[in-house]
Amino acid sequence: MNLFKQLSWYFIREWKKYLIAIILLIFISILQLFPPRLVGFLIDSIIKEEIRGNQIFIWILIILFIALIIYVLRYMWRIFLFGAAYKLAMELRIKIYDYISRTNQTFYLKYKTGDLMIRITNDVDKVVFAAGEGVLTLIDSLVMGLSVLIVMIIQINWKLTICSLLPMPIMAIMINKVGKKIHQNFQQSQIAFSNLNNRTQESLNSMNLIKAFGLEQYQIKKFYNMLTCLGKKNAEVAKIDAIFDPIIHLSVSLSNLLAIIIGGWLFWNKTISMGQLTSFIMYLGLMIWPMLALAWMFNIVERGSAAWNRIQLILNHDTPEEKKHIQIPIYFNKLHINIKQFYYYKCKTIILKNINFSLYQGQTIGICGPTGSGKSTLLKLIQQQFLISNGNILYNSIPISKFKITEWRKKIAVVDQTTFLFSDTIFNNIAIGKKYASKKEVEEVAYLSDLHKDIIKFPYGYNTQVGDRGVMLSGGQKQRISIARALLSKSEILILDNALSAVDGETESKILNNFQTVKKKGCTIIICTHRLPLLINSNKIIVIKNGTIIQKGKHEKLIMEKKKWYYSMYLHKKTL
Repeated sequence: MNLFKQLSWYFIREWKKYLIAIILLIFISILQLFPPRLVGFLIDSIIKEEIRGNQIFIWILIILFIALIIYVLRYMWRIFLFGAAYKLAMELRIKIYDYISRTNQTFYLKYKTGDLMIRITNDVDKVVFAAGEGVLTLIDSLVMGLSVLIVMIIQINWKLTICSLLPMPIMAIMINKVGKKIHQNFQQSQIAFSNLNNRTQESLNSMNLIKAFGLEQYQIKKFYNMLTCLGKKNAEVAKIDAIFDPIIHLSVSLSNLLAIIIGGWLFWNKTISMGQLTSFIMYLGLMIWPMLALAWMFNIVERGSAAWNRIQLILNHDTPEEKKHIQIPIYFNKLHINIKQFYYYKCKTIILKNINFSLYQGQTIGICGPTGSGKSTLLKLIQQQFLISNGNILYNSIPISKFKITEWRKKIAVVDQTTFLFSDTIFNNIAIGKKYASKKEVEEVAYLSDLHKDIIKFPYGYNTQVGDRGVMLSGGQKQRISIARALLSKSEILILDNALSAVDGETESKILNNFQTVKKKGCTIIICTHRLPLLINSNKIIVIKNGTIIQKGKHEKLIMEKKKWYYSMYLHKKTL
């Protein structure tokens, strides 16, 4: 029941829809009280021969008319109640998606993609089901149960009512205990489901690798083990869930048995009439739904509560603080990087330390160094993917942390070493960063990335579908699409993180020459690579080793510093 309190903000906001639905439910509950009463009246009247023929037919029509009104009202409350609940689903999914799209990379170190997908789909569905069906069953069971109870006590016999309903409190106590177990077991089931979803996604994404190493049977075994684990967790939930029905049906059966025995005795002693006993049995039948609904409500609310807790773990996970942002300067002059220390979330190893350098508009700066030296981490910090606890990055003397992150990233275009393409056309993959890009603009950047000649050879040119993650393209073509995409954004800073690793020397040379056109327009280029020839024309080269700068300067200066990393690598490449 705590879930309803947690969702009170939504119920208050959508109070009109919920109020109309509740009013309609109350009307339905009141109308449902009439048929049993009318049936009892008819039976007594027929026995006493007070009504005949046409009169009986009229009363039957009245009962049918009441049933028709109930049908129409049920249709109407579903529109209001479930319409409001589905709106909650949309709002929760937007809220989760908005959060995970704005949060920094630390969040993704803790939560896997498959787990997030389960929370944004399956868990939200459980919460929405509780907000719709749960509210329905709660109101319907309370209103109907209390109404029927009052009528049974006042109009039939209070002694018969109390005796018949004796099993119900016992049922309520047992259901409450079972509900707590469902909450715990359902959470475990959802965690197992998330793990299975993660495994499925990772397997599908790396299917070529699995086949290349002949790991099909090994992966199938791992998948089977996780599926077995999920099956066990679901079976535990099903076992507890299965306890509900026997408890309810046993309680209802005992109530009916008591009603027949005690009611029969009262009729034998002429305390109640046959019509009243018939009405009582029918009213007791109406009490079955409130009891079932109450038990069902506990079930779905406990599931919804478990799902809500999983959703809240995401939304309350280091939520980005809403703070006032400084307007980012229109023109770029200088970017100064001053990182004293940086290490990843829950990692004691220092990744970067004493990183201090500047770059200016229109410059090209090269970053190189051994594998694992922290180059890619430095680029991520410039993009503000992680927060710097000790140090700062200044844009025109203003810390980038003071800018709105979406506005800051508009200043930067990135070509990562791992290229991602959507299952769409080549044109749309290039134009993804710029809405309403013209064909001329897309072709222009395709020329600059030396890609146009390849595109026109495809059957449908720029409208060719690239397949899932660009499966029909070579590694070099994927990289060049990514470069064209970055160039189309016309950002002030262009970051190339091993962006030319999959292209041949001739293509590489053409693209580098074309970058001179981009530089003339004031674009600052950061090239991170192991291929030193790419850095020869850089205004400055930074050599990073073990997370710190060990060399800094132009190419000519660095090759003069013999016995140092840059010279040894240059000599090594030269002898190859």
